[in-house]
Amino acid sequence: MNLDFSPEGFGSHAIHSTSIANGENAHLFPIVASSTFVFDSAEQGMRRFSGEEKGFIYSRFGNPTTAAAAGVIAGLETFNIKDKEGKQLQAGALLHASGQSAMATMLLSNLSAGDGILSHYSLYGGTHEFIYGFLAKLGISSVIEDFSDLNKVEDILKKHAHIKLIHVETPANPTMNCVDLAGICTLAKRYNAKVTVDNTFATPYLQQPFKFGVDFIFHSTTKFLNGHGTSIGGVLVGKDAEFMKKKGYETYKLLGGCASPFDAYLLMQGVRTLEVRMKQHCENAMQVANFLSGHPAIEKVNYNGLSSHPDHALSSKQMRHAGAVMSFELKQGLEGGKQFINNLKMCTKAVSLGTVDTLISHPASMSHSGMLREDRIKSGVTDGLIRMSVGLENINDLLNDIDQALKK
Repeated sequence: MNLDFSPEGFGSHAIHSTSIANGENAHLFPIVASSTFVFDSAEQGMRRFSGEEKGFIYSRFGNPTTAAAAGVIAGLETFNIKDKEGKQLQAGALLHASGQSAMATMLLSNLSAGDGILSHYSLYGGTHEFIYGFLAKLGISSVIEDFSDLNKVEDILKKHAHIKLIHVETPANPTMNCVDLAGICTLAKRYNAKVTVDNTFATPYLQQPFKFGVDFIFHSTTKFLNGHGTSIGGVLVGKDAEFMKKKGYETYKLLGGCASPFDAYLLMQGVRTLEVRMKQHCENAMQVANFLSGHPAIEKVNYNGLSSHPDHALSSKQMRHAGAVMSFELKQGLEGGKQFINNLKMCTKAVSLGTVDTLISHPASMSHSGMLREDRIKSGVTDGLIRMSVGLENINDLLNDIDQALKK
């Protein structure tokens, strides 16, 4: 999204990129709730379909509101990042009906039968199922490895020349493991593979993967970008704008995963407060993590903001802050975890994350329930693991609710 001034701050860019020019001079970009768009003439319709003339045709192909929202996220992911020529990086973006849909477009526009994808343990359950289950039916093979050892990653790339894509989730769901983006991108370039990153947990405010050489970024915009739990959505952002206009767009259009203009509008409203929300989310999360790590009922806390987390140093290097999501295990295991969840009074018992209220879930029986238990355990999702997305409540109220739930 191009502005006619150059803001120094991320928040300024987020606010003013959502107030872009529109035909009615509305302060905020309006909802264009139309399935189709009118041509002035038969000739104009022909020119639009042939690509000779720019313009909207049908909302599955593109819509003013969804295009504006996609441009906003692309602008945030590329904020203050220069291309090889020293100019502002211009990425392409496509807004989808869900994060899962954005991921599908990303994978299917880059991979064909005979190709391979390399990824790591500890992924969102839906991602794991899609990569290791669905893609296999299309003749696309998958390899899983521990990305904490880049030598192992390079060994796999040497042995499997058919690997065309390396998929990364950092921080990973729900162990908060982090991946060295610069190191992975160096290897990918050496072995002619592209790198994709799920940046949902971090948001572009905390982490900008394009800085490290990543090719594609996607988000479930449902989470922190929207921030209020009011809609489902996803976005795919590609550093190669031409690829996004052609192969990426054609895949997106044919899969039919277009976003609703209503959801796009809600997304743009959420983005306006992204910086201030993330600051408070992160401040609260750090205090909650410290509280849990010192509590006698807690066996383990997975939060990369803690010095005890194995990826604390890496997280500090490539992220502005560790974020607002963590997971933990109680000493009483699964039964203790269930009792803890049932005892909560203020925290919300629900899946998803990134809303203004604190959300508590049980990954093994919820978000990761579609995985084989063996794969789930290898990914760090044990039977008793609890995931928490820390919200914006008063920190004393939040700690009091957690403390009383642990004591009962």
